[in-house]
Amino acid sequence: MDPLDLEKLNALLEHDVGVSEKIKEQVKEFDKKVRIIVGILGKIHSTPTTSMPALLDSVSPVLLSCRDITTSIAGAIPPDQFWRWKDMWSNSIRAAVFAAALIEYLRDGSLLSLPRASEILGIQEEWKDRFSLPVEDYLHGLISMVNELSRYVVNAVTLGNYEEPMRISNFVKDIFSGFTMLNLKNDSLRRRFDSLKYDLKKIEEVVYDVSLRKLVVVKPFQ
Repeated sequence: MDPLDLEKLNALLEHDVGVSEKIKEQVKEFDKKVRIIVGILGKIHSTPTTSMPALLDSVSPVLLSCRDITTSIAGAIPPDQFWRWKDMWSNSIRAAVFAAALIEYLRDGSLLSLPRASEILGIQEEWKDRFSLPVEDYLHGLISMVNELSRYVVNAVTLGNYEEPMRISNFVKDIFSGFTMLNLKNDSLRRRFDSLKYDLKKIEEVVYDVSLRKLVVVKPFQ
């Protein structure tokens, strides 16, 4: 091979290594923050309804601080190379979406939208060729939220919150209905969608138990 060609190839390899190391450093920090966030949110299962706002207020600043990391990652990615590097932070961003979606539901019972998730994480439209929130990662985050709610519904009843299973049931049914209308070609996403059926069944069993004991009046799903 021509020595000049080899020199150019080496320069390209060194550049790629440099980009990779910068991303790894930021993803490591991303993972640290996500672990803190998930750790705090794990307390929802033993937190009474009256104390929930304070718990959510304590985790929100940590979630919003992830904006610094997304900014740093976006700055490290060369133009038009998002899809080349995205797998390096996919797990981190899915976990962040999960946390944001769970907080959104616990605050006001609403579903976190894709644009709102991007906004919370500080993802800018002008970064789209370097860093964005893919639909697949957003949906993975929503599925993780439903997985967590299927566990939370049991603990809510234990804490005496008998209305929560009804709200979660209607909320999850709506999400499940939405997923059934999506054309899921991603194998991983399709397999995880199947888990929603088991989550919904578990939630409905709790609703049935609570209604059987006449702790609440079950209203038809609209």
